[in-house]
Amino acid sequence: MDNLWEKTLSLLKKETADHVFSIWFEPITFISFENSVLLISVPNKFFENWLKEKYFSTLSSALLKTAGTPVSIQFQTKETTSIKQKAPLHGASQKNSSSSGAHTSPEPEIDNINTIIKNSRLLPENLYKNTVINSKYSFENFVVGPGNRFAHAAALSVSENLAKSYNPLFIHGGVGLGKTHLLHSISHHLLKKNSSAKIIYISSEEFTNQLIQAIKTKTTTKFRNMYRHVDILLIDDIQFLAGKEATQEEFFHTFNSLHDSHKQIVISSDRSPKEIPTLEERLVSRFAWGLIADVQPPEVETRIAILEKKAENEDISIPKDVLVFLAEKITTNIRELEGALIRVVAYSKLIGTPLSLSLAKQTLQGMIAEEKKIRIKDIIETVTDYFDITSDSIQAKTRARAIAYPRQIAMYLCRNLTDHSFPDIGGFFGGRDHTTVLHAYEKINKAVGENDKTKDLIQTLTIKIKGNTAVPF
Repeated sequence: MDNLWEKTLSLLKKETADHVFSIWFEPITFISFENSVLLISVPNKFFENWLKEKYFSTLSSALLKTAGTPVSIQFQTKETTSIKQKAPLHGASQKNSSSSGAHTSPEPEIDNINTIIKNSRLLPENLYKNTVINSKYSFENFVVGPGNRFAHAAALSVSENLAKSYNPLFIHGGVGLGKTHLLHSISHHLLKKNSSAKIIYISSEEFTNQLIQAIKTKTTTKFRNMYRHVDILLIDDIQFLAGKEATQEEFFHTFNSLHDSHKQIVISSDRSPKEIPTLEERLVSRFAWGLIADVQPPEVETRIAILEKKAENEDISIPKDVLVFLAEKITTNIRELEGALIRVVAYSKLIGTPLSLSLAKQTLQGMIAEEKKIRIKDIIETVTDYFDITSDSIQAKTRARAIAYPRQIAMYLCRNLTDHSFPDIGGFFGGRDHTTVLHAYEKINKAVGENDKTKDLIQTLTIKIKGNTAVPF
């Protein structure tokens, strides 16, 4: 049915960006469509893997709309005649799922890296059966460095000793630093040990959506029974519970029920519990019952190791200078780092040009920012903007805490991010002498080592300062 594929392509062209369609959908060749199974040909294995990870749900959704029924997809590459049968889309009957063995494999695999649980229409009592864990997000594939070693060790310990090591385990850190990878790794490790383990991995936003759906359909009892009778509950991005009083209330009782039953709870967030606005104090205190572990941006050596691991997993050879270039230019987000690598590799394959440093620079032009020298003026502007005070006030003689604390933070950052001496820095803050700047530096440096809130604040401001001083590469 060429007509089905033509309609699907037409729909994809409307629903995706031009460059995405031309690079990832247009090269696909239709082969056949029989018994709700679509067979398509793609240029190579790399193309197939990338399509599965990034655009499988987009393709599946378009096929569902054009075919009017769930469609299974088989891939054939021009490099090999081997064909892999894909699992039916969400919405396929339970009978088909069971007959294909979709829920009996000890190491479940998924077609789309972003497919977790996105369908709030699922009956709550079936939720753990539909939780999909990305098998690529395993402990074996997690690159450990100084910034994530503690969180990794804690996650590994939890996976070996449910509800005995740290309960709850609360992992927090910036976007794209591996928190979700660790949550998947815990789940994946448990499934290898016990394929029948009752696991729910879900985002707090989807938890909220399902609660709303349960209230609408008067199935809150089923909802509660499902969430309160699992072996482990993993909630991603808990910060999105902020401001949702009813959801916080429901989660509070779910938390208590699981904890009292000695069931494991793992939570991730982009910030520590105390920094989540409008989060009820009783939840904040319960999150502190177990272990709070933070994940910091990786240093350059870890970033290079991450790229090497990605290249190894994808079975591609990358010149060392390209890896170093990417690791030095993309410093704070692992997803962006891996995405840049894949973009460079894809571009190289599509145009038939060997990978090189010049090709990497050409491919990523406009995407990568090159840092210019940070000025004290930049630091003062960022800090005063963050604390909502004026630049004049931070340079004034006042010792009011609302001004003195931001001033000390700014002095600390000036010493860490610039080459200026203590006397030089003092000159930018109303002519203060070097002993004042030294005192501020030592005070904040000590707080960073002892207080997670101060540590997170410095990290946030540093990222903002470096972002504000970037120029196009």
